[in-house]
Amino acid sequence: MTEFEEDLPEFTAGELDLQERSALRRVVGLSTELQDITEVEYRQVRLERVILVGVWTSGTLDEAERSMQELAALAETAGTQVLDGLIQRRDKPDAATYIGSGKALEIKRIVQSSGADSVICDGELSPGQLRNLEDIIKVRVVDRTWLILDIFAQHAKSREGKAQVSLAQMTYMLPRIRGWGEALSRQGAGVLARGPGETKIETDRRRIRDQMAKLRKELKAMGQTREIQRSTRRKAAIPSVAIAGYTNAGKSSLLNRLTGAGVLVEDALFATLDPTVRKVQTPSGRNITVTDTVGFVRHLPHELIEAFRSTLEEISQSDLLLHILDGSDPAPEAQLAAVKEVLSEIGASSVTELVVINKIDIANLDTLMRLKTLLPEALLISAQTGEGIDKLLIAIDEELSKLDLQIDLVLPYSAAALIAKTHNVGQVTLLEHTEIGTRIVASVPAKLAVELKAASV
Repeated sequence: MTEFEEDLPEFTAGELDLQERSALRRVVGLSTELQDITEVEYRQVRLERVILVGVWTSGTLDEAERSMQELAALAETAGTQVLDGLIQRRDKPDAATYIGSGKALEIKRIVQSSGADSVICDGELSPGQLRNLEDIIKVRVVDRTWLILDIFAQHAKSREGKAQVSLAQMTYMLPRIRGWGEALSRQGAGVLARGPGETKIETDRRRIRDQMAKLRKELKAMGQTREIQRSTRRKAAIPSVAIAGYTNAGKSSLLNRLTGAGVLVEDALFATLDPTVRKVQTPSGRNITVTDTVGFVRHLPHELIEAFRSTLEEISQSDLLLHILDGSDPAPEAQLAAVKEVLSEIGASSVTELVVINKIDIANLDTLMRLKTLLPEALLISAQTGEGIDKLLIAIDEELSKLDLQIDLVLPYSAAALIAKTHNVGQVTLLEHTEIGTRIVASVPAKLAVELKAASV
């Protein structure tokens, strides 16, 4: 018996209100009926049976329950069977056990009666909180951060993606090796067992640091390759458009609709991680590149943002950002705030942004009206049906044209390649041949304007 395993306190009549406030509340509708074996990237595992636990510290009960519903969706994506979800009202999470020692004992009884073999907490737990909860509940305890890292580990397909996720997992694990204790030695099933490269308990801190240094070196080299690719596109003066937004908002569906890219589309969180770049032509004939990026989520782990920084630079270095909102979500405003937070963290707040409300074919009319009031400039589309796509392409054209510069130059006849590039990425309004060269009047991207001026006579 640990220091926390004690009888639950008796409440007097005068404390009934406090008891009601702090009581565990069951979140309805979180149970799932998954029965199959799920095959993941690293090996085949048995589905875990999990209990979800959250602490409600601010906002309304509806907001707290939506957070738990998202946690349930994350848990299902990771390949678990959700048995139950419970939330507790507190001013702040308990420093020792996240939910308090008494409530931890209640969770222990629920775990025993339901046959659950893991508990997932809706927050990032300290090493001490993880250790204390496992000591009380006697099953594995996983927090929201590790759950998201595990989903990324399952979905990463490219060499760069796997390296990024492994680095994020190691960064998260390093201070928790001692805290998790025997949990790291388990080689059984579930979200806790899938570590970076099947790391074993005997891997000490020094070895993990060595592995992290190796991964950072590899990612730096991969980042240089990605930068060369970006530089090539910049030299071609082709405007870049990045698609960003909440996970499962329809980013890949939009990329497919715009470019016919054939990217995987699945009704699951973080279905695609690796960025995809495709070329498309706008109605005015302008050639642009469109990049699909990793989806965001509320409280996206900082470890992931750091590990995926070279990938996320596709957003911060783009000319235009398409911020995709899921119009069918009951609370898209929360998605908007979460994405804005991540964009600020990666230095993309200054990029010209075009908000696009997707899934209008299945969205609630009241929700759409509320969003249009909040975001009057936003465009309404359905990537599934194609509704509004033509207007979106026109809007992209208009936004990019605002970034163009007007030029009126005479280029030598030897600069035929530059004239061809101007036709390719700009809007030529006049082209005439003179004795000393070709006069060209056009609207072009700023980078190309500099190149043209340097070559002019």
